[in-house]
Amino acid sequence: MNPLSRQALDILEKHGDETEIAWMHRSERYTEKLATPDVSVADLIGDVDPIKAAAMKLPYSDERVIHFGLIPRAHRGIFVINELPDLQARIQVSLFNILQEGDIQIRGFKLRLPLDIQFVFTANPEDYTNRGSIVTPLKDRIESQILTHYPKDIETAKEITLQEAELSDSQKKNITSHELIENLLEQIAFEARSNEFVDPKSGVSARLTISAYETIFSAAERRMIINGESKTHIRISDFWGIIPSISGKIELVYEGEQEGAMIVAQNLISKSIRHQFKNYFPDPEKMKRKKEANPYLEVIEWFSNGNAIDILNDASEQDYTKALNGVPGLADLVKKYFPKVAPQDKLMLMEFLLHGLSEFSMLSKNSLTSGLRFKDLFSSVFKQGSEN
Repeated sequence: MNPLSRQALDILEKHGDETEIAWMHRSERYTEKLATPDVSVADLIGDVDPIKAAAMKLPYSDERVIHFGLIPRAHRGIFVINELPDLQARIQVSLFNILQEGDIQIRGFKLRLPLDIQFVFTANPEDYTNRGSIVTPLKDRIESQILTHYPKDIETAKEITLQEAELSDSQKKNITSHELIENLLEQIAFEARSNEFVDPKSGVSARLTISAYETIFSAAERRMIINGESKTHIRISDFWGIIPSISGKIELVYEGEQEGAMIVAQNLISKSIRHQFKNYFPDPEKMKRKKEANPYLEVIEWFSNGNAIDILNDASEQDYTKALNGVPGLADLVKKYFPKVAPQDKLMLMEFLLHGLSEFSMLSKNSLTSGLRFKDLFSSVFKQGSEN
C-alpha cells in the first residue's frame, strides 16, 4: 500500500483506489544470493538498462531506464548473502548506503528508497580458504553477529542426520538399521573434531554424518544385491563403505597427510567403536583395574586356543550368521545384556562385541582383502615377532 518504485507510483496515480494488488507468498519474500567473484553491483543493486531505454524511447536521464537488482526487489522480505567474504570489497562497499542511510545510488541516480529488508549474511568463522574477508566498515554496519556451533550431543546430531539424509524408498523398505549404527556414525564426527590429524580450523560439518549415513545404506544394499537377498540389516562390517565419506569431508594437517586419509578414517571408526562400546557392554578397562569377573572370558579363551573368525564385507546372511554363531559365548553375552533384541540386531551386536574387544586389546583384528580376521592377540604378536 506504500509503493516505492516510479512504475508503481505511476500506476497508483493512474488507477487510484482501483489499482490491482497481489499477495506475495512467503517463499517469494525470501531472496538468496551466493557470493561469488563474478557478482556485480548490477546484480545486487541495479544498473541502467539500455534496451529498456531504447524500447521505451527514454533518455538515460529518466529514472524509468533503471533495472533494479536483487536487493531492491527483495523489499519487505529477507535477503541473504551466503559466504560474504567471497564478495569483492568494492561490491561490499555498495551495501553501505542501503544498510545505513536506506538509499541506493545507481549510475548517478540517487534514489531515496526506504527499503524494508532484513539482511542476513553468512561466513565461516575461520577463513581457511583465503578467498577474502569482510571489509571493516561493512562489518560495523551489521547489527549483530551470531556464532553457530556443532551439535553438542549425539541425540541432537542424530536428529539432524536423520532429517537431512536422503534414502530411496527401496532402501527404507528393505534395509533396517539399529540405533547403535546411528550412534557410531555420529561418534565418528565427534572424534574427528578433536582428532590431532584433522585441521580444527576447517572443522567437521554435519555433512560428514549425513553422507556416511546414506553411504552405509548403499554399502548394505550393494551386499544385498550381490548375494541375491531381498532384505538385509546394516552390519559393523559395512562401515568399510563410509571411508570415502569421511576422507572427503575432513581437512588434514601435515601429520595427517603423512599418515594418509584412509588410515585416519579407519582410526576414527575404531575410536568411535571404542567409545560407544562402553555404552552397550561392560567396560573392559574397569575389569582390568578392579579385577572383576570377566564376562568376555569364554570368548577370549576360544580365540586363545588357536581359533579365528573371518568377517567378510560381502558375506551372505547365511555365512555371516554361521561365522558369528561359531564363536562360543558371543550369543550369550548379547542375550544377557539385550534380552529383547531382534534376531537381525543380535548378529550385529555379536559382531560389535568382536570389534569392541579388539579395540581394548583383548583380541587381534587384521585386515583381509575384503574383510577382517579376528584372532587371539598374543598369538598374533608372537607370530609377527617370529616373522621379524
